[in-house]
Amino acid sequence: MPELPEVEVTRRGIEPVLKNRVISGIYTSGLKLREPYSPTLPQFEGARISEVSRRAKYILLYSDKGTLLMHLGMTGHLQILKTGTERGKHDHFELQTPEGVCVRLNDIRRFGLVLHYPPGVDVLSCEPLRDLGPEPLSDSFSPETLQLSLQGRKVAIKQALMDAKVVVGVGNIYASESLFAAAVSPLRPACSLSLEECRALCRAIKEILSLSIERGGTTIRDFSGADGHLGYFVNELKVYGHEGEECPRCHSHLRKIVQGQRSTYYCEHCQH
Repeated sequence: MPELPEVEVTRRGIEPVLKNRVISGIYTSGLKLREPYSPTLPQFEGARISEVSRRAKYILLYSDKGTLLMHLGMTGHLQILKTGTERGKHDHFELQTPEGVCVRLNDIRRFGLVLHYPPGVDVLSCEPLRDLGPEPLSDSFSPETLQLSLQGRKVAIKQALMDAKVVVGVGNIYASESLFAAAVSPLRPACSLSLEECRALCRAIKEILSLSIERGGTTIRDFSGADGHLGYFVNELKVYGHEGEECPRCHSHLRKIVQGQRSTYYCEHCQH
């Protein structure tokens, strides 16, 4: 599933071809995504995009004709193509501009999302954005706010980090990598972390997400940016996918366990 870095890479990729451009056409395949398209979606045709933004793993297109929200789901990705490029079986949504360029959503599993909010609606106060936690790369995500959000949470810290009410966009891969960088065991109760540990973890999350964005995201199976390039942060992964290999810090063997039906990779020797 594309996580925050992959979505941010995508946002940056489509911004130059959509910002200050008019949407001259909209295409849908007729097949439902995770939810049906908004009935007001046709009203977005003719919109002039004023801002290409992101909140958590959602891309937001602000315009004079409302806001378009897009989510890539499990396997979705956006492509920048010439208008009229032949569509494939899994191409389900498309925005066209008068410059002969289109932004197309390819989504094999159709778990993506495309919703339109009419003018005057504050999309950030609506579902699915209303109850989200802080952005990890913003000043609002700090050691103090992290420790406060973990108070009373007995769930394992790895699972707490993947709760979007604690912090948005820290998915499975980045949670494992951040906990390793901070030398915190993924099995620790979330409420047990000291302020110093929260400081190390907060710093690790910011550094790892920023580096992943710089490297174009992480391609494990099928992610590619809007320009078609793969994400090269996969080459920087220290623990994720390295079960049985030597820990790069203490040379013990890395372990793989399952938490909340997701794979966790860590070093039981140097993560405490």
